[in-house]
Amino acid sequence: MKLALIRRQFSATGGAELYVQRLLGALTEAGHEVHLFAEKWQGQAAGVQFHTVSAQGSRAERPLRFAETVHGMLHPMTFDCVFSLERTVRQDVYRAGDGLHRVWLERRRQFAPWWRRPFVGLGAFHRHMLALEAQSFDPTSTRHVIVNSDMVRDEIDRHFPAFPQERVHLVRNGVEVRRFQNVRREVARKRFGLKEGDFVLLFVGSGWERKGLPWLLKFMTERGDDPSLKLLVVTRDRMRGSVPPNVILTGALPDVENAYAAADLLTFLPIYEPCSNVVSEALATGIPVVTTIYNGASELIDAGINGHILHDPRDMEALARAVDHWRAGTHRLPVLTAQPLDLEANVQETLRVLELAAQSRD
Repeated sequence: MKLALIRRQFSATGGAELYVQRLLGALTEAGHEVHLFAEKWQGQAAGVQFHTVSAQGSRAERPLRFAETVHGMLHPMTFDCVFSLERTVRQDVYRAGDGLHRVWLERRRQFAPWWRRPFVGLGAFHRHMLALEAQSFDPTSTRHVIVNSDMVRDEIDRHFPAFPQERVHLVRNGVEVRRFQNVRREVARKRFGLKEGDFVLLFVGSGWERKGLPWLLKFMTERGDDPSLKLLVVTRDRMRGSVPPNVILTGALPDVENAYAAADLLTFLPIYEPCSNVVSEALATGIPVVTTIYNGASELIDAGINGHILHDPRDMEALARAVDHWRAGTHRLPVLTAQPLDLEANVQETLRVLELAAQSRD
Protein backbone atom coordinates (compact mmCIF):
# COMPACT_ATOMS: atom_id res chain seq x y z
CA MET A 1 0.00 0.00 0.00
CA LYS A 2 1.28 3.44 -0.92
CA LEU A 3 0.24 5.75 1.90
CA ALA A 4 0.29 9.52 2.39
CA LEU A 5 0.22 10.68 6.01
CA ILE A 6 -0.46 14.36 6.80
CA ARG A 7 0.79 15.96 10.02
CA ARG A 8 1.67 19.66 10.30
CA GLN A 9 4.60 19.07 12.64
CA PHE A 10 6.40 15.81 13.32
CA SER A 11 8.89 15.13 16.09
CA ALA A 12 10.76 11.87 16.54
CA THR A 13 10.71 12.43 20.32
CA GLY A 14 7.95 13.29 22.75
CA GLY A 15 4.90 11.52 24.07
CA ALA A 16 2.45 13.46 21.91
CA GLU A 17 4.05 12.05 18.77
CA LEU A 18 4.42 8.47 19.99
CA TYR A 19 1.28 7.42 18.13
CA VAL A 20 2.64 8.73 14.82
CA GLN A 21 6.06 7.20 15.42
CA ARG A 22 4.66 3.75 16.11
CA LEU A 23 2.25 3.95 13.19
CA LEU A 24 5.02 4.96 10.78
CA GLY A 25 7.20 2.14 12.07
CA ALA A 26 4.44 -0.44 11.76
CA LEU A 27 3.61 0.66 8.22
CA THR A 28 7.21 0.52 7.00
CA GLU A 29 7.87 -2.81 8.75
CA ALA A 30 4.83 -4.25 6.99
CA GLY A 31 6.34 -3.23 3.65
CA HIS A 32 4.10 -0.25 2.89
CA GLU A 33 5.46 2.80 1.07
CA VAL A 34 4.98 5.73 3.43
CA HIS A 35 5.10 9.43 2.56
CA LEU A 36 4.84 12.05 5.34
CA PHE A 37 3.64 15.55 4.43
CA ALA A 38 4.56 18.11 7.12
CA GLU A 39 5.63 21.72 7.58
CA LYS A 40 8.65 20.59 9.57
CA TRP A 41 9.97 17.58 11.42
CA GLN A 42 12.65 16.69 13.91
CA GLY A 43 14.71 13.52 13.68
CA GLN A 44 14.19 10.82 11.09
CA ALA A 45 11.84 7.89 10.60
CA ALA A 46 13.51 5.01 8.76
CA GLY A 47 11.92 4.18 5.44
CA VAL A 48 9.64 7.24 5.36
CA GLN A 49 9.78 9.76 2.51
CA PHE A 50 9.34 13.34 3.76
CA HIS A 51 7.62 16.12 1.80
CA THR A 52 7.94 19.69 3.10
CA VAL A 53 4.70 21.66 3.02
CA SER A 54 5.39 25.38 2.87
CA ALA A 55 2.48 27.21 4.53
CA GLN A 56 3.13 30.93 4.90
CA GLY A 57 0.89 33.42 6.62
CA SER A 58 -0.31 34.63 10.00
CA ARG A 59 -1.39 32.31 12.82
CA ALA A 60 -4.99 32.74 11.65
CA GLU A 61 -4.13 31.79 8.07
CA ARG A 62 -1.63 28.98 8.62
CA PRO A 63 -4.07 26.04 9.08
CA LEU A 64 -5.97 27.01 5.94
CA ARG A 65 -2.77 27.60 3.93
CA PHE A 66 -1.40 24.24 5.05
CA ALA A 67 -4.60 22.43 4.04
CA GLU A 68 -4.71 24.12 0.63
CA THR A 69 -0.99 23.59 -0.04
CA VAL A 70 -0.93 19.91 0.88
CA HIS A 71 -4.06 19.34 -1.23
CA GLY A 72 -2.28 20.90 -4.20
CA MET A 73 0.79 18.72 -3.61
CA LEU A 74 -1.26 15.53 -3.40
CA HIS A 75 -3.42 16.25 -6.42
CA PRO A 76 -0.97 15.10 -9.15
CA MET A 77 0.23 12.12 -7.05
CA THR A 78 -1.35 8.70 -6.66
CA PHE A 79 -1.81 6.97 -3.29
CA ASP A 80 -3.77 3.96 -2.15
CA CYS A 81 -4.78 5.84 0.98
CA VAL A 82 -4.43 9.42 2.25
CA PHE A 83 -4.49 9.58 6.06
CA SER A 84 -4.74 13.02 7.66
CA LEU A 85 -4.19 13.86 11.31
CA GLU A 86 -5.13 17.46 10.58
CA ARG A 87 -8.25 19.23 9.34
CA THR A 88 -7.57 19.21 5.60
CA VAL A 89 -9.43 19.49 2.29
CA ARG A 90 -9.67 15.87 1.16
CA GLN A 91 -8.52 12.53 2.56
CA ASP A 92 -9.50 8.88 2.71
CA VAL A 93 -9.17 8.73 6.51
CA TYR A 94 -9.28 11.62 8.98
CA ARG A 95 -8.27 11.05 12.61
CA ALA A 96 -10.25 13.50 14.73
CA GLY A 97 -7.72 13.35 17.55
CA ASP A 98 -8.35 16.98 18.50
CA GLY A 99 -12.10 16.52 18.71
CA LEU A 100 -14.37 19.23 17.31
CA HIS A 101 -13.29 22.86 17.32
CA ARG A 102 -16.91 24.00 17.55
CA VAL A 103 -17.42 21.95 20.72
CA TRP A 104 -14.23 23.40 22.22
CA LEU A 105 -15.68 26.86 21.59
CA GLU A 106 -18.95 25.79 23.24
CA ARG A 107 -17.06 24.70 26.35
CA ARG A 108 -15.03 27.91 26.44
CA ARG A 109 -18.25 29.94 26.37
CA GLN A 110 -19.74 27.71 29.07
CA PHE A 111 -16.87 28.24 31.49
CA ALA A 112 -15.76 31.78 30.56
CA PRO A 113 -16.71 34.80 32.68
CA TRP A 114 -20.01 36.30 31.50
CA TRP A 115 -18.35 39.39 30.04
CA ARG A 116 -16.00 37.31 27.86
CA ARG A 117 -18.55 34.91 26.38
CA PRO A 118 -19.70 37.13 23.47
CA PHE A 119 -16.09 37.35 22.25
CA VAL A 120 -15.25 33.62 22.32
CA GLY A 121 -14.78 32.28 18.80
CA LEU A 122 -14.46 35.62 17.07
CA GLY A 123 -11.64 36.18 14.60
CA ALA A 124 -10.24 34.73 11.40
CA PHE A 125 -8.47 31.79 13.06
CA HIS A 126 -11.70 30.32 14.38
CA ARG A 127 -13.55 30.99 11.10
CA HIS A 128 -10.88 29.09 9.19
CA MET A 129 -10.84 26.22 11.69
CA LEU A 130 -14.62 25.84 11.60
CA ALA A 131 -14.64 25.92 7.79
CA LEU A 132 -11.87 23.29 7.59
CA GLU A 133 -13.69 21.14 10.11
CA ALA A 134 -16.89 21.25 8.07
CA GLN A 135 -14.86 20.27 5.01
CA SER A 136 -13.26 17.37 6.89
CA PHE A 137 -16.65 15.96 7.92
CA ASP A 138 -18.19 16.31 4.48
CA PRO A 139 -18.81 12.69 3.40
CA THR A 140 -17.72 13.58 -0.14
CA SER A 141 -14.33 14.78 1.18
CA THR A 142 -13.59 12.02 3.70
CA ARG A 143 -14.27 8.28 3.39
CA HIS A 144 -13.64 7.25 7.00
CA VAL A 145 -13.10 8.99 10.35
CA ILE A 146 -11.18 7.65 13.35
CA VAL A 147 -12.20 8.89 16.80
CA ASN A 148 -10.59 8.08 20.14
CA SER A 149 -13.75 8.24 22.27
CA ASP A 150 -17.48 7.71 22.05
CA MET A 151 -17.83 11.31 23.22
CA VAL A 152 -16.30 12.58 19.96
CA ARG A 153 -18.33 10.09 17.93
CA ASP A 154 -21.51 11.53 19.46
CA GLU A 155 -20.32 15.10 18.79
CA ILE A 156 -19.82 14.27 15.11
CA ASP A 157 -23.30 12.74 14.95
CA ARG A 158 -24.79 15.85 16.56
CA HIS A 159 -22.97 18.50 14.53
CA PHE A 160 -22.49 16.64 11.22
CA PRO A 161 -25.46 14.26 10.89
CA ALA A 162 -24.84 13.86 7.16
CA PHE A 163 -21.65 11.91 7.85
CA PRO A 164 -22.56 8.19 8.02
CA GLN A 165 -21.97 6.76 11.50
CA GLU A 166 -20.90 3.41 10.03
CA ARG A 167 -17.88 5.21 8.60
CA VAL A 168 -16.79 6.46 12.04
CA HIS A 169 -14.39 4.06 13.78
CA LEU A 170 -13.50 4.07 17.48
CA VAL A 171 -9.78 3.48 18.06
CA ARG A 172 -8.86 4.29 21.64
CA ASN A 173 -5.50 5.83 22.53
CA GLY A 174 -2.77 3.50 23.66
CA VAL A 175 0.35 3.91 25.78
CA GLU A 176 3.61 2.03 26.33
CA VAL A 177 2.29 0.12 29.33
CA ARG A 178 5.65 -1.32 30.38
CA ARG A 179 7.20 2.14 30.49
CA PHE A 180 4.77 3.13 33.25
CA GLN A 181 5.26 -0.04 35.27
CA ASN A 182 9.06 -0.11 35.48
CA VAL A 183 9.76 2.72 37.94
CA ARG A 184 10.41 2.24 41.64
CA ARG A 185 7.96 4.32 43.67
CA GLU A 186 10.40 4.93 46.53
CA VAL A 187 13.07 6.34 44.21
CA ALA A 188 10.54 8.53 42.38
CA ARG A 189 9.10 10.01 45.57
CA LYS A 190 12.55 10.79 46.90
CA ARG A 191 13.37 12.62 43.66
CA PHE A 192 10.49 15.06 44.23
CA GLY A 193 11.17 15.51 47.93
CA LEU A 194 8.04 13.69 49.09
CA LYS A 195 7.69 12.19 52.56
CA GLU A 196 6.44 8.71 53.34
CA GLY A 197 3.10 9.92 54.71
CA ASP A 198 2.34 12.38 51.90
CA PHE A 199 -0.75 11.78 49.75
CA VAL A 200 0.21 13.08 46.31
CA LEU A 201 -2.14 14.39 43.64
CA LEU A 202 -0.74 14.66 40.12
CA PHE A 203 -1.48 17.00 37.22
CA VAL A 204 0.23 16.44 33.86
CA GLY A 205 -0.38 18.63 30.83
CA SER A 206 -0.08 22.00 29.14
CA GLY A 207 -2.95 24.34 28.38
CA TRP A 208 -3.90 26.37 31.43
CA GLU A 209 -7.55 27.05 30.57
CA ARG A 210 -8.54 23.81 28.87
CA LYS A 211 -7.15 21.28 31.33
CA GLY A 212 -8.40 22.73 34.59
CA LEU A 213 -5.20 23.53 36.49
CA PRO A 214 -6.60 26.76 38.02
CA TRP A 215 -9.29 24.79 39.86
CA LEU A 216 -6.71 22.36 41.23
CA LEU A 217 -4.60 25.26 42.50
CA LYS A 218 -7.71 26.72 44.13
CA PHE A 219 -8.41 23.36 45.77
CA MET A 220 -4.87 23.15 47.12
CA THR A 221 -5.16 26.69 48.48
CA GLU A 222 -8.32 25.69 50.34
CA ARG A 223 -6.55 22.63 51.73
CA GLY A 224 -3.46 24.56 52.77
CA ASP A 225 -3.82 23.51 56.41
CA ASP A 226 -3.25 19.86 55.46
CA PRO A 227 0.56 19.44 55.36
CA SER A 228 0.51 15.85 54.05
CA LEU A 229 -1.58 16.62 50.95
CA LYS A 230 0.61 17.61 47.97
CA LEU A 231 0.01 18.40 44.31
CA LEU A 232 2.72 17.52 41.80
CA VAL A 233 2.37 19.66 38.64
CA VAL A 234 4.13 18.55 35.45
CA THR A 235 3.67 21.31 32.88
CA ARG A 236 5.60 23.61 30.61
CA ASP A 237 3.03 26.37 31.23
CA ARG A 238 4.04 29.50 33.07
CA MET A 239 2.12 29.85 36.33
CA ARG A 240 -0.24 32.80 36.76
CA GLY A 241 -0.32 34.37 40.18
CA SER A 242 0.99 32.81 43.37
CA VAL A 243 1.48 29.07 43.75
CA PRO A 244 0.42 27.47 47.07
CA PRO A 245 3.30 25.99 49.14
CA ASN A 246 1.75 22.50 48.94
CA VAL A 247 2.21 22.49 45.14
CA ILE A 248 5.42 21.12 43.59
CA LEU A 249 6.27 22.38 40.10
CA THR A 250 8.52 20.11 38.04
CA GLY A 251 8.43 21.79 34.65
CA ALA A 252 8.24 19.51 31.62
CA LEU A 253 9.64 16.02 32.23
CA PRO A 254 11.07 13.74 29.52
CA ASP A 255 10.69 10.83 31.98
CA VAL A 256 7.18 11.64 33.16
CA GLU A 257 6.67 8.03 34.26
CA ASN A 258 8.55 8.99 37.44
CA ALA A 259 5.84 11.51 38.33
CA TYR A 260 3.13 8.87 37.94
CA ALA A 261 5.12 6.43 40.09
CA ALA A 262 5.44 9.05 42.83
CA ALA A 263 1.74 9.96 42.85
CA ASP A 264 -1.30 8.45 44.52
CA LEU A 265 -4.04 9.97 42.36
CA LEU A 266 -4.20 11.72 38.98
CA THR A 267 -6.38 14.83 39.17
CA PHE A 268 -7.16 16.15 35.70
CA LEU A 269 -10.17 18.46 35.30
CA PRO A 270 -10.47 19.59 31.65
CA ILE A 271 -13.33 21.54 30.13
CA TYR A 272 -12.70 19.73 26.83
CA GLU A 273 -10.44 16.78 26.04
CA PRO A 274 -11.28 14.33 23.22
CA CYS A 275 -9.38 11.57 25.03
CA SER A 276 -6.43 12.56 27.18
CA ASN A 277 -3.40 10.26 27.18
CA VAL A 278 -2.64 11.15 30.80
CA VAL A 279 -5.61 9.10 31.97
CA SER A 280 -4.31 6.01 30.18
CA GLU A 281 -0.82 6.66 31.52
CA ALA A 282 -2.09 6.87 35.10
CA LEU A 283 -4.16 3.71 34.73
CA ALA A 284 -1.20 1.91 33.17
CA THR A 285 0.81 2.91 36.26
CA GLY A 286 -1.99 1.57 38.43
CA ILE A 287 -3.10 4.77 40.17
CA PRO A 288 -6.74 5.98 40.12
CA VAL A 289 -7.96 9.02 38.21
CA VAL A 290 -10.31 11.91 38.94
CA THR A 291 -11.43 13.62 35.74
CA THR A 292 -14.54 15.23 34.21
CA ILE A 293 -17.39 14.29 31.90
CA TYR A 294 -15.82 16.61 29.31
CA ASN A 295 -12.91 14.19 28.87
CA GLY A 296 -13.48 11.31 26.43
CA ALA A 297 -11.00 9.26 28.47
CA SER A 298 -13.55 9.26 31.30
CA GLU A 299 -15.04 6.30 29.42
CA LEU A 300 -12.16 4.28 30.90
CA ILE A 301 -13.27 5.10 34.46
CA ASP A 302 -15.48 2.88 36.61
CA ALA A 303 -16.53 5.05 39.56
CA GLY A 304 -15.03 3.82 42.80
CA ILE A 305 -13.06 1.10 41.03
CA ASN A 306 -10.34 3.05 39.22
CA GLY A 307 -11.40 6.66 39.72
CA HIS A 308 -14.22 9.20 39.79
CA ILE A 309 -15.86 11.46 37.18
CA LEU A 310 -16.89 15.01 38.06
CA HIS A 311 -19.83 16.66 36.28
CA ASP A 312 -18.41 20.12 36.89
CA PRO A 313 -14.65 20.81 37.13
CA ARG A 314 -15.41 23.81 39.37
CA ASP A 315 -17.10 21.64 42.03
CA MET A 316 -14.59 21.76 44.88
CA GLU A 317 -16.82 19.71 47.19
CA ALA A 318 -17.10 16.85 44.70
CA LEU A 319 -13.34 16.97 44.14
CA ALA A 320 -12.75 16.84 47.90
CA ARG A 321 -15.03 13.81 48.27
CA ALA A 322 -13.19 12.00 45.47
CA VAL A 323 -9.77 12.79 46.91
CA ASP A 324 -10.82 11.73 50.40
CA HIS A 325 -12.29 8.49 49.03
CA TRP A 326 -8.93 7.42 47.61
CA ARG A 327 -7.00 8.85 50.49
CA ALA A 328 -8.89 6.59 52.92
CA GLY A 329 -6.68 3.75 51.70
CA THR A 330 -9.42 1.12 51.58
CA HIS A 331 -8.66 0.21 47.94
CA ARG A 332 -5.74 -1.92 46.87
CA LEU A 333 -3.33 -0.70 44.22
CA PRO A 334 -2.82 -1.09 41.35
CA VAL A 335 -6.39 -0.29 40.36
CA LEU A 336 -7.99 -2.49 37.70
CA THR A 337 -9.05 -1.22 34.28
CA ALA A 338 -11.25 -3.19 31.89
CA GLN A 339 -10.29 -1.33 28.69
CA PRO A 340 -7.11 -2.27 26.77
CA LEU A 341 -4.43 0.40 27.06
CA ASP A 342 -1.58 -0.98 24.94
CA LEU A 343 -0.23 1.20 22.14
CA GLU A 344 0.31 -1.74 19.80
CA ALA A 345 -3.42 -2.52 19.84
CA ASN A 346 -4.09 1.10 18.88
CA VAL A 347 -1.67 0.89 15.95
CA GLN A 348 -3.14 -2.37 14.67
CA GLU A 349 -6.69 -1.00 14.81
CA THR A 350 -5.56 2.10 12.90
CA LEU A 351 -3.94 -0.07 10.23
CA ARG A 352 -7.19 -1.99 9.88
CA VAL A 353 -9.09 1.22 9.10
CA LEU A 354 -6.45 2.38 6.60
CA GLU A 355 -6.62 -0.96 4.79
CA LEU A 356 -10.42 -0.77 4.75
CA ALA A 357 -10.23 2.70 3.20
CA ALA A 358 -7.74 1.51 0.57
CA GLN A 359 -9.98 -1.42 -0.35
CA SER A 360 -13.06 0.81 -0.65
CA ARG A 361 -11.27 2.79 -3.36
CA ASP A 362 -11.36 -0.22 -5.67
